[in-house]
Amino acid sequence: MKKIITFLLLVTTAFSSAQEVKVPLKDNDLKLAALPYYSYGKGLGITSPDSLFQLNIRFRMQNRVTYIQNEDADPAYSGEIRRLRLRFDGYVGNPHFLYVIQLSFAPGDVGEIQDGENINIIRDAAVFYRPNKHWSFLFGQTKLPGNRQRVNSSGALQLTDRSINNARFTIDRDFGFQAYYLNENKDKFSYNVKTAVTTGEGRNWTKSADDGVALTGKLELMPFGSFKKDGTNFEGDVAREEKPRLLLSGAFHQNNLARRTQGQLGNDLFEQKTMKSVLLDAMLKYNGWAFMSSYMSRSAKNPIAFNPEDITEFNYVPVGSGMDYQLSYVFPTNYEIIGRFSTQKMHEDIQALTPDSKQYSLGVTKYLWEHAFKLQGEVTLTDLDYFDGNNKQNWYVRFQVEIGI
Repeated sequence: MKKIITFLLLVTTAFSSAQEVKVPLKDNDLKLAALPYYSYGKGLGITSPDSLFQLNIRFRMQNRVTYIQNEDADPAYSGEIRRLRLRFDGYVGNPHFLYVIQLSFAPGDVGEIQDGENINIIRDAAVFYRPNKHWSFLFGQTKLPGNRQRVNSSGALQLTDRSINNARFTIDRDFGFQAYYLNENKDKFSYNVKTAVTTGEGRNWTKSADDGVALTGKLELMPFGSFKKDGTNFEGDVAREEKPRLLLSGAFHQNNLARRTQGQLGNDLFEQKTMKSVLLDAMLKYNGWAFMSSYMSRSAKNPIAFNPEDITEFNYVPVGSGMDYQLSYVFPTNYEIIGRFSTQKMHEDIQALTPDSKQYSLGVTKYLWEHAFKLQGEVTLTDLDYFDGNNKQNWYVRFQVEIGI
């Protein structure tokens, strides 16, 4: 509690000194580090005549069709609007004070409406105070500074979905306070420090209050300087770096007395659990080539939670670890080939409940307008190894169109 009070005092002090700090507008370009959102430009912008208000409007849409072949099941296909997002950002009164709102409307984003559950239209709703180009303070709901693939917008991915490890071990959006110190230079050693103190229950949680809190810290290193066009925030070297650019990052997250199986995600646990996550990333880009690798893990004591009213009913925290490896090349014609391999090992406490996995993906992308307008094709095979020695293989073929501003 003392740490939280100290953090709030620091933020309050920073807010109170807003009028004393001058920031050139060129440094306030709304590319907020806490909410990377790839776009070719800045969307549709409106600024009031007195320059006291600015609004940028952006949208993006993902339409896809998928052929699915799961073992022990009949072949099937699906067609869906996977994502439909609307985003607003800008400032009010003073360019030091910014806001971001992002709404989702596709069924896969919102999820099924159930009794007692909130409708999940709101993805991001946050207020920022940025006194200069180095410091940013945030209050509200948005992504935590977690693994690289999760922090990147789903519109900035090379393949049509994130990896199996991201789906299992990621940390996601949460409500609370965040503070960033950014020190990026073009051709010099650069680094960013990102922290967060949040509720730990994920987005749009109103079921109940508790005394748990989530703490997140992340360090990003860029030994050869920053990437072109904020290139850490999108996959693939579509900007074609003239010099090698490297990102190394590590994040630690502890979610105390979490109420959901995956911390900010998943179903409600029968009993609260404290979870710890380690998230490591590496990204290298040069002359159209891009390589990414990630390590993700989650740990928790006694991860299985039993229903106190019926001990035959239980759920669990997915504890374990995984690795991702991803390699790609963008041709001068703006066609790209991508390969990804993921391996996932579950902790022995839950090995009888969920299989270990390997996933192989191969994709081809045609960039019509960088990541903002692209055509994507992908084939993915998932290999499942069960505790009893059984093995299953599932695969799918997918075509997707991404468009946005």
